[in-house]
Amino acid sequence: MHAEVLAIGDEIASGRLLDTNSQRLSRRLEEMGVRVRHHTTVADALDACAAAFRHAVERAEVVVSTGGLGPTDDDLTREALALATGRNLALVPEALEHIRGLFARRKRPMTPRNEKQAFFPEGSRVIRNPNGTAPGIDLRVPRPGRGPCRIFALPGVPPEIDEMWRDSVADAVREFAGTARVIRHRTIKCFGAGESQIEAMLPDLIRRGRHPAVGINASQTTIILRISAEGRTEQEVRDAIEPTVETIRACLGDLVFGEDDDELHNALGRLLAKRRATLATAEWGTAGLLADWLGEAAECRGWYLGGLVVQSREAASRALGVPPDVCEYSAGRPLAEAMAARAHERFGADYALAVGPFPAADPRARDPASVYFALAGPGGVHVKVHPFAGHPATLKVFCGKAALNLARLALLEGR
Repeated sequence: MHAEVLAIGDEIASGRLLDTNSQRLSRRLEEMGVRVRHHTTVADALDACAAAFRHAVERAEVVVSTGGLGPTDDDLTREALALATGRNLALVPEALEHIRGLFARRKRPMTPRNEKQAFFPEGSRVIRNPNGTAPGIDLRVPRPGRGPCRIFALPGVPPEIDEMWRDSVADAVREFAGTARVIRHRTIKCFGAGESQIEAMLPDLIRRGRHPAVGINASQTTIILRISAEGRTEQEVRDAIEPTVETIRACLGDLVFGEDDDELHNALGRLLAKRRATLATAEWGTAGLLADWLGEAAECRGWYLGGLVVQSREAASRALGVPPDVCEYSAGRPLAEAMAARAHERFGADYALAVGPFPAADPRARDPASVYFALAGPGGVHVKVHPFAGHPATLKVFCGKAALNLARLALLEGR
């Protein structure tokens, strides 16, 4: 069974408001075994809304819409549903009583305009909205030659959607879907190679028609592999996914740093805790990004001691104690090495991680596309240079993650 989620409203279609309702509803539908194939966004225009509902009914068995159920002239969902399905709108007395009762409990006057919210397409069912003035609409639409489509029109207020879904809509979807299948996803996160390189390392995994399916995408310079499986039970789905996870880990090795919600700072924090080792940071180009990530990660509490952020040679000399001659005449490797060594001493940490200046901020840089990182630890100072060929907007994030990955790999190798 397939579903479509409709987001209705000028503010969403124009981009002024982020549509989070479609995201939450899609996740809930998939958890119930109903796969979402389409997201549609439509403005508050009667003909456009009616056309969107017609298209959705043609291509999905379940349609869930949000928005357009208010009392104002631009709230057109009920009219659009009536137009799309060839039905009249009729007053539902129970809905009107609910709306009047809600205004009475809030000790607010009810305007005649709010009566609009008690009109429903003929043959539809009222979805109770305990704490809102906009009841939802449950409408079954026959489709000649095949099964019917079920439309659930909900208001646009997220807490009201959550309550209505929990109280009645979820059960109605389950009943309509019959024996729902289980759909689950598992994500594997990687850093240290590009998207095409990782795909080439996973022969035959990322192809259409494979079960479980494996998708690949890049997000903020992290490569994400998403494994999706469908089955009759949770155990069946887990059993289908696990061999693919093992294959990915075997093929990619240390490029894999975590799963699902993991980020590199979480992975590094777990390694620090395992080795009972402390870490400090010294940042130039990343402007405190490492300190922010590591300071927020629960895995790093007690192991990340803190960091220093500098934006000039004078600050590197005064705050970190980098020798004046290194600050004055050096760029790249010597400067990153000195920053790590001084942070190691000042914090008394087991490890200190440093990010040198970005080439654009350093006129002495010989290679305008390289950033230097250094890790000071029990075995001395290890320096690495990273060429950067991506979009300038991701430079800071890439360098922050590359620095964390340098420390992660060193701890994995026991250095």
